Formats: sequence, structure tokens, C-alpha cells
Amino acid sequence: MKTWRVHAWGEPETMTLDEIAKPEVGAGQVRIRNHAAALNFFDILQVQGKYQVKPPFPFTPGAEVAGIVDAVGWGVTSVNEGDRVMAIPRGGAFAEFSYAPEASVFGMPEAMRFEEAAAMPIVYQTSYFAMTHRYQLREGEWLLVHAGASGVGMSAIQIGKALGAKVIATAGSEAKLAFSREQGADHTIDYTDAGWVDRVKEITGGRGADTIYDPVGGDIFDLSTKCIATEGRILIIGFAAGRIPSIALNRVLLKNISIVGVLWGGYVLSHPSYEKEAHAELMKMYTAGKIRPSVSAVYPFAEAPRGLRDLAERKVSGKAVLKF
Repeated sequence: MKTWRVHAWGEPETMTLDEIAKPEVGAGQVRIRNHAAALNFFDILQVQGKYQVKPPFPFTPGAEVAGIVDAVGWGVTSVNEGDRVMAIPRGGAFAEFSYAPEASVFGMPEAMRFEEAAAMPIVYQTSYFAMTHRYQLREGEWLLVHAGASGVGMSAIQIGKALGAKVIATAGSEAKLAFSREQGADHTIDYTDAGWVDRVKEITGGRGADTIYDPVGGDIFDLSTKCIATEGRILIIGFAAGRIPSIALNRVLLKNISIVGVLWGGYVLSHPSYEKEAHAELMKMYTAGKIRPSVSAVYPFAEAPRGLRDLAERKVSGKAVLKF
């Protein structure tokens, strides 16, 4: 099988397209002939050696796929050869075949396209976990979503609306603000404008945001503490800005706010049944028309480095995928 591999820390362009023997499927494992694989910002960090998980060389990046079940290992009962599935392999998505544990393989609705399915597993599970498990979002609350035009921001806007929140989204250009509105945001704000904090307060009638969904960190986190409502909470999703921020605890105390960590990947490792449970609820939202991944960029498998470069340069709104 053909697979993109990383032989040393570098950039997307230093990956090599290798041909290797197709491994046998192991017990409890599902082998998928990939039709689509999603590109994520953390894939770039992993290629650069900046991600918290550092696989041994050589390795194949990628963590979201959709395709046809090609083989099942001993003990697998929930899927069969020939099934259309989306899956979360433990790495290895940028290859013609991927391998995933049974708990991380999910059925696809008949009407769902492979590109759409590949864009869904991690970002939607992350946002669902954040807003239903780490904190139960309440109907009518103000939800502020940073990086609303990113894949994870897109999922947060849609799920927030599905749960009954009033959503404010931030982004860095008019095109990305328009995209955020298309996902259901009630209000959008350009966070390159120094007055965005005051704008949040204005929109919420001086209250501030009840819940802030932050995959950015850095200065965005710092300023978010100035427009959060009393008894509000900031959901920490990641640090796309590159700087891991800190906070003076007197701010936490004086406004009774909560800083809530959201590490979906770590949680599912110790709670393997959660992925299936969350997927079932997300499929209910999808079937009801409340959520739907927006895939704005599709690249041929052979152009994976170009896709990752466009993602790194913030040229993509929503999700980008490879097509096989």
C-alpha cells in the first residue's frame, strides 16, 4: 500500500510517499480501505515534532478516515467486511489502508459522503465532549467560539446551536466570519480588531459570555478573561496560537469562573465505550439536520503536503480532506 511517512522532524513537504507491505489485521482491529482522510492542524504539529504525541520513526500521520471495511480481526462483532464506516485510527490515516480499534469505528448514514464522514469523528466528538461532559451547556446561554471557521470551531458552533445556546463566533477575516455565520453563529466578531472584547460585552448586554470555547490560547485566552460572565467557564481545547497562557487566580476567584480542560483523546483511552456513545448522539443531531460538516477543500491523496501547507497558512475554512 502507498503511505505518506515521516522519517525525521520537518515540514509537510519533507514527508515521503512510500510503498510498504500491507500489515495483517490484528485481533480487535478493523482494516479500512480509505476513500477519504481528514487533515488537521495537529497533523502539522506532529510532523514538526511539536505535538505531545511523538511516534517512533517512520510514522504515518492522520487520525480521521472514511471508507469501506476491508478486513476484521478476531473478536470484532460490530462491523463487517464491506461496511461503509468512518473511523479514528491511532495514526496512519494518510495511507491507502488504515487500521483502527473496533471501538473507534462507526457506521455511516447512507446519505453521507465519504469526504463528509472523514471530516467528522474527532472535531465533533471533541466539541460534544466539551459541551455535554466537561460542562453541560445550558439552553439560552451565551457561547463564544474562537476560531469559528476552523474545523473544531465549526463543530462547536453547530453543536452549541443544537444544544440551544446563543452563539458568538470569532475569526480573522470577513470570509471566515461569513463562513461562521453559515454554520449557525448568531453574531460574528473579527478578533484582529482590538475592540472585540467590548463587542462581546455589547452583544451580551454587558453580561459577557457564559461559556468560552478556546482552541487558540495565547492572547485570545488572556482577553477572554475580560469578557467572561460571572460564574462563566472557559473550555480549553488547544493552543493553536503557539503560546500556552496562564491566568492570575484572583481573576478566577473574583468572578467565580471555571477553567475547564478538554482532553477528549485522553478521556477515551480510559473510557473506551465513550466514542460509540457520543457517536450515537451525534448521528441523531446529523439525522435531524442540526449538524453537518462543511468540507471546503479536497486534495488528491498524492497532494497531502499541499493540503497541510494550506491548512498551516490558514487558507482553509471548515475541514480539508484527502480523496483516494
